Amino acid sequence: MPVRALVFDVFGTVVDWRSGVMREIAAVAAARGAPVDAGAMADAWRDRYEPAMAAVREGRRPWVKLDVLHRENLAAILGDFGLAGLAEAEIDDLALAWRRLDPWPDVLPGLARLKRRYALATLSNGNVALMVEMARRAGLPWDAVLGAEPTRAYKPDPACYLGTADMLGLAPGDCMMVAAHPGDLVAAAACGLATAYVPRPLEHGPGKGPDAPGPGQHFDVSAFDFEDLARQMGC
Repeated sequence: MPVRALVFDVFGTVVDWRSGVMREIAAVAAARGAPVDAGAMADAWRDRYEPAMAAVREGRRPWVKLDVLHRENLAAILGDFGLAGLAEAEIDDLALAWRRLDPWPDVLPGLARLKRRYALATLSNGNVALMVEMARRAGLPWDAVLGAEPTRAYKPDPACYLGTADMLGLAPGDCMMVAAHPGDLVAAAACGLATAYVPRPLEHGPGKGPDAPGPGQHFDVSAFDFEDLARQMGC
């Protein structure tokens, strides 16, 4: 494959969103002495992610950054988990938990190997400030932070994939989408990008399993982690 750049889904593929969000929720709950099921709250918060972006994609509301959607979604569930009394500043800080997520253990060594041969960029629904802060905290070695905000399109809108390739100065086929989510890869492939599937069995918590490909879904590369991906990509 004439791949020159690897572009990455981030939440779930690169970073463990659920554990990180649970950690932040648990800290807020402990500070207030509130008994909160951090796992259930993290899942409830995440469940609002796709519907919130769909409202933007479908033109039911103007473009807004993911940080804004995260805060709105958090505010909508606080009362369900006994945290309705949080101050605005506390809500603001907790809403930014998505900037403070940890990468899976294989990510940093795998990206270091891949970077020797390929340009590496995000192709995430996360906004630029979110991705930059996450990268600086976690040491993620991106060459570019691209995706939804630069293209003003949330995945799986084709404009997000095609615009990202264009901003890299590449044809879609020169880019490989790396994701743990088959739907993301199917959308990328429809735009002409090469695809690499890397499952994350713990993304949704112990015992839940990864987002698995459906019948007839096949990708250019399937790797068990980023180091295996680097090996398969000649790094």
